[in-house]
Amino acid sequence: MVENDLILTERREGYRIITLNRPDRLNSFNEPMHKALMSALIETEADSECRALILTGAGRGFCAGQDLADRLTSPGQQPPDLAATIEQFYNPLVRKLRGLRIPIIAAVNGVAAGAGANIALACDIVLAGRSAKFIQAFAKLGLVPDSGGTWFLPRLVGPARARALALLAEPVSAEQAEAWGMIWKTTDDAGLMDEAHRLASYFATQPTIGLGFIKQALDVSETNDLDRQLELERDLQGRAGRTPDYREGVAAFFEKRQPKFTGRA
Repeated sequence: MVENDLILTERREGYRIITLNRPDRLNSFNEPMHKALMSALIETEADSECRALILTGAGRGFCAGQDLADRLTSPGQQPPDLAATIEQFYNPLVRKLRGLRIPIIAAVNGVAAGAGANIALACDIVLAGRSAKFIQAFAKLGLVPDSGGTWFLPRLVGPARARALALLAEPVSAEQAEAWGMIWKTTDDAGLMDEAHRLASYFATQPTIGLGFIKQALDVSETNDLDRQLELERDLQGRAGRTPDYREGVAAFFEKRQPKFTGRA
């Protein structure tokens, strides 16, 4: 396990676990943690042996969003430039998560609030312990959901629920989030990481390049019209069909055996 106090990175066979590690602050973000997380994601992206990623939080919460202690000002002081913080840290983080061409599993333990909720929703598969809660806390502070919240929520739960969640800032339980399609699955708290590791181990044996193409196609399907999406599917399928994993998958099918995918071009 690689540690830098704020972010823990553990390597397993074929995948990594990144743990947000400010448990005394419910893993809320400050500038050093932003920088440490981005470094960990860049390192993950450069690791050709890494074919899946688990993102989770230490202690009793996943992530409470921005650490508001870093935003306190005295009377007469200039207010913090929140737009600059988003431009410098949160937007690059969400873009990096969405840009990784490996499956990302968010294992949400406890509270995921504000940007913490939306960073979880930026992952490919969201697992939540039964005690987890998702809160779009921004309205309680007079703010707007950021870190992709206004983009992810309507696409996951529909416009009516997204509007109510953003305006009311009410917590959503893990079971309700699953019922609404906001997340993939709820597990018992004690089994959360076991399920996350099971999925990551599975993905570590799968055709990684093809999975990356699936992510790419789904990401743009909301904005493409049908013709553009059909053309993208054609182009990606052409590239997927030239990978060694496709040849292995076909051979394994005819030989009635389990394929041995390498995840390499």
